[in-house]
Amino acid sequence: MLDARLRPLIDPPLNRMGRVLADAGIGPNTVTLTGFAIGLCAAIAIAAGYSLIGLVLIALNRIADGLDGAVARATRKTDLGGYLDITLDFFFYGAIPLAFALQNPAANALAAAALLASFYANGSAFLAFAIMAEKNRLSTTEQGSKSLYYIGGLAEGTETIALFLLMALLPGWFPALAWGFAAICFVSAGARVLIGIKALQEP
Repeated sequence: MLDARLRPLIDPPLNRMGRVLADAGIGPNTVTLTGFAIGLCAAIAIAAGYSLIGLVLIALNRIADGLDGAVARATRKTDLGGYLDITLDFFFYGAIPLAFALQNPAANALAAAALLASFYANGSAFLAFAIMAEKNRLSTTEQGSKSLYYIGGLAEGTETIALFLLMALLPGWFPALAWGFAAICFVSAGARVLIGIKALQEP
């Protein structure tokens, strides 16, 4: 919901940093893979009980996630880059709730399962529509220049990042935060399905 509104604010500094990295010979896929490794380290830190370290690593992961696209825009966007970006993002989004479940199974496992189920529903609606949008030659730049069609929703990247950071800052609140965000994600998934149906209906 907030991604499109934040784009005008975050894209200019990211693009400047992306050009610096591109001029240094660092490719977008390198940034993507490095960011993913940092994200996995965040999950490991959280699972081990070091939530504040996890918070810092989550923030670094998300910075890298913005930078890989900026480097691609400064050099050349590729299908491989877009594929790695979205795939590893989903891996990361799944790793953080799992980490909290491992950190405290008795308190967190059920809430983590609900959150992961909502991510699955939201991601399925998002990716399935992206496939159909490509088939029907639909396009949008509302979320910036992307490798695939980004259908908007209540729960997008900005909200998920804020959630993960808050969970890492207040790990004892994980169950309440997870249940609340899972409800938002299920509503977002339903809305995306309805938007997809409307967009793809035969005239």
